[in-house]
Amino acid sequence: METNVVGQPLLRIKSARLCNEAIDGYMDSAEQQAMLAAAARKIEELFDVLQIDHDNDHNTRDTPKRVAKMYVEELLKGRYSAPPAITDFDNANGYSDLIVTGPIEVRSTCAHHLMPIYGEAYIGILPSADGRIIGLSKYDRIVDYFCSRFQIQEELVQQIGTFIMEKTAPRGLAVRISAVHMCKTQRGIRAPHRGRMVNSAYFGDLLSDAALRQEFVQECAILDRQ
Repeated sequence: METNVVGQPLLRIKSARLCNEAIDGYMDSAEQQAMLAAAARKIEELFDVLQIDHDNDHNTRDTPKRVAKMYVEELLKGRYSAPPAITDFDNANGYSDLIVTGPIEVRSTCAHHLMPIYGEAYIGILPSADGRIIGLSKYDRIVDYFCSRFQIQEELVQQIGTFIMEKTAPRGLAVRISAVHMCKTQRGIRAPHRGRMVNSAYFGDLLSDAALRQEFVQECAILDRQ
């Protein structure tokens, strides 16, 4: 990897993308290390502006590096790595009724204030009788992948649903998220944590069939109570 005049690795920007989209080509290990170093330097600059002594204060001495690592390797990992591989199985008995899985943990970061979003996701799948069924744990991995970006909940349900539809081609799909937004509970109005936002996205037969949508909502309520 090339370096600049002071020996720091150069960070090559692959493309300018929206905050909740993956970058083109993802990142290799060397590029990740370059991003970590560059991000840590910028966080040090922010601390300087805020008059926080990151050189002598034992509490914040390594905080810029820790925060950079948190963003690159955890909170935004879904932007820099490939989506999870889909393990699928033969639908040997031609099962075609609604499957609902959840609650699936939602941990994301609000794109507006960089505050946590946390809650649960529920996914309803209407498999094709002559199609394939994917491994149940893959839905959790898909949710985690798209949560690991700066997000807004309205777009998150759409991204999860579109990915599953494109990769697995079920007859129908529903994605529902119920989550707390700390940009509302920790700042601003400081709303109670029991206040949540709920939204859903429907695809295929679950979009066109009101009875199927009602069945999905009822199953979500049962799972939520448990």
